[in-house]
Amino acid sequence: MHDTELRQKLAAETGQIGWQELERHFARGVLIVIGPELNLVEAAAKIAEDDKSALQEWIQRGQVVRATDDHARRWVDSKCTFWAVVVAPWVLVQESRPPKAH
Repeated sequence: MHDTELRQKLAAETGQIGWQELERHFARGVLIVIGPELNLVEAAAKIAEDDKSALQEWIQRGQVVRATDDHARRWVDSKCTFWAVVVAPWVLVQESRPPKAH
């Protein structure tokens, strides 16, 4: 699949979801947290393309991490929503940013 097509496909498959729908993926150990400074679709594309150099850099910076128990505890209490996309076997999530106050 061409780079642009892959990104368009991933963008179309990205949607908002709540913690309740993600809990089972967390329990399976397949929930990956994408830092707010990264573009979720671009990160998903790099994972789909198996771009090891980009992924290694992001992992070293803590921008791509497997969800931890600390994440889960915070999310249960916060009623947070997420943008999510599946890159099998992984489910990539990024916390939705709260709307900016005017």
